[in-house]
Amino acid sequence: MVKKSRFQNPPPADPIAAVRDSSLVFRLNTGFFLRQLGIFLAMDLLLVLLALVGLVFYSENRCADVAALVAERGVPTADAIPWMEASDYTITPLERAPEGHELPVFSWLPLREEVADGLRSWDLPNYYTVELPNSGRPYAIRVDLSGIFHTLYWAGIALLVCQGLSLLTNLFRNNRSIRKVLRPIQDLASTAARLNSMTHMSRRELENLAGELDKINAKHLDSRIDLPGTQKELRGVAQAINDMLDRVNKAYSAQMRFVSDASHELRTPIAVIQGYAALLDRWGKSDPEALQESIDAIRSEAAAMERLVEQLLFLARGDNDSQPVKKETLDLTQLAGEVLREEEMIHPDRLFLPRWGEEPVTVWADPGLMKQLMRILMDNSVKYSSDGGKVYLRVTESQGFARVTVQDEGMGIPPEGIPHIFERFYRTDQSRDRKTGGTGLGLSIAKWIVDRHGGWFEVVSRVDVGTRITFVIPLAP
Repeated sequence: MVKKSRFQNPPPADPIAAVRDSSLVFRLNTGFFLRQLGIFLAMDLLLVLLALVGLVFYSENRCADVAALVAERGVPTADAIPWMEASDYTITPLERAPEGHELPVFSWLPLREEVADGLRSWDLPNYYTVELPNSGRPYAIRVDLSGIFHTLYWAGIALLVCQGLSLLTNLFRNNRSIRKVLRPIQDLASTAARLNSMTHMSRRELENLAGELDKINAKHLDSRIDLPGTQKELRGVAQAINDMLDRVNKAYSAQMRFVSDASHELRTPIAVIQGYAALLDRWGKSDPEALQESIDAIRSEAAAMERLVEQLLFLARGDNDSQPVKKETLDLTQLAGEVLREEEMIHPDRLFLPRWGEEPVTVWADPGLMKQLMRILMDNSVKYSSDGGKVYLRVTESQGFARVTVQDEGMGIPPEGIPHIFERFYRTDQSRDRKTGGTGLGLSIAKWIVDRHGGWFEVVSRVDVGTRITFVIPLAP
């Protein structure tokens, strides 16, 4: 006699395949993809607009400079035109009245007096022409833009290719990460399939479970399953789903907060660049001091954006477990000496004091990441201490662990801020951090590096006295 199974139908051969295309995975992945695509599109439109406005500004200023030269020396003869073709402009006498369009006058687009009465025609990929009446002896100034446009074109192509590769790469990486996080849902889906075929479960109980699950999606990750106490068979499944959703909601909220903070950090330098571009537009062309100030500010903010993007990419690779960690036998004292010498060259106004013995402190670690870790700690000490302050760098070993300590005599950290200093974008003092150019990501990167080497941090700090931060990692076996 064959014993009957408790299942009316056998479980599916591959229960996970039945939920592989779940709406939660699709919506999360689509949301991340569209958000990144929107950021790239907004950035591209802004860059195209800035490039077009820049070409017009450059052409207007170039034509005005040439017009001033003509006013001083007169219109060149036809014999001089072939010589001018070797430059980026040509001056051509006209036997007709000037033709073209009048450039609109805006408060933010002042015209220089030399070309204010001219008529314009253009084909920005190739040329920009201003025809001037010149008191009855008209002439035309044509500026060649093909070289500049060619450079901008290929730079744009390179940017689009990089953005496309980034979108595709992150699409697959986000898909894998989301599926990894949501794997408990897939396992529970197979459990639900088996529960559906159990003979002693009521249809109403299973419909209640299905109805609660159907309410949960990417926009309502805070929803939870609330089953009556009589449904003992489903209580464990419901609790497992609720616990899993707690973790998913926490990860999703952290990701959303990370994207929001990153957008906020990028918005500030973009606003500064736009502000100085407006300053150049109004007064910078005729004021050398304002021009130099704007150039310096734009360069500084662009460098800050580059550092921020590099740090964001590092953390993104770390979150996706794609950041390589190539460990080898390494002497921390030798590496500390290299970092100290570099800091002395970069910051000659600080006094750096080494503290380690002659014996090597050997660890099994990635040399590049260890050097980056020490630089982060040293840079923080320099940023938050006064000129002429002392910065100590110690390397010791104790009870099978290497200890590297960086100590300064700076502003210190308030007690309530110490538990949060390794959080991304956390700052103990917003105003001071903007002055020093920090992004709030350095210590997050440092913690990721130490975690990957099986270590931890020890932090001691007092306000207006200084900070001592130590990372501890195992010695080489």
